[in-house]
Amino acid sequence: MQETPKHQGEDLSTAMKLGMRRLASGVSVLSTRTDSGERFAMTVSSVTSVSDDPASLLVCVNRQLALEGHLSTLGTPFAINILASDQRDISNLCAGFLGDEPRFSLGDWRQGRDSVPYLANAQATFFCESDQVTTYGTHHIVIARIVEVVLGELKVDPLVYVDGGYASLSRD
Repeated sequence: MQETPKHQGEDLSTAMKLGMRRLASGVSVLSTRTDSGERFAMTVSSVTSVSDDPASLLVCVNRQLALEGHLSTLGTPFAINILASDQRDISNLCAGFLGDEPRFSLGDWRQGRDSVPYLANAQATFFCESDQVTTYGTHHIVIARIVEVVLGELKVDPLVYVDGGYASLSRD
């Protein structure tokens, strides 16, 4: 039996990243309007439900992003758009991987609750308001109250990210 190497100290961060590559996660796009009213969207993979009473979710946002202070204001409206397996280009665009292309140039973007932009053909969209924000390490952890949910008419086939790439859970 082969022994699995253990990591400590400085190697722990690298080992953690390698270990997390083995955890599949759904891909979502957070969309909002900035304090100046501009539309903003970014790809996020760290989204999870917190509670169903009150309906709430948690999203982690890197502190280096200019948007992070915006979400720290309690009551800030935003949307979490769960991407479908055929929306890889939208994920890449909103992650900044396609250069200077405007982030709203792909997809069926519409204006929703509180003028928040949302992706009409997402698997689901959660309209939220920031409720609690804390900072840990490199990220802000935002707990948000869900105020509205829009379910897509598509079959359930979310875009998944695992081991540095996209995958699909299609059950044809």
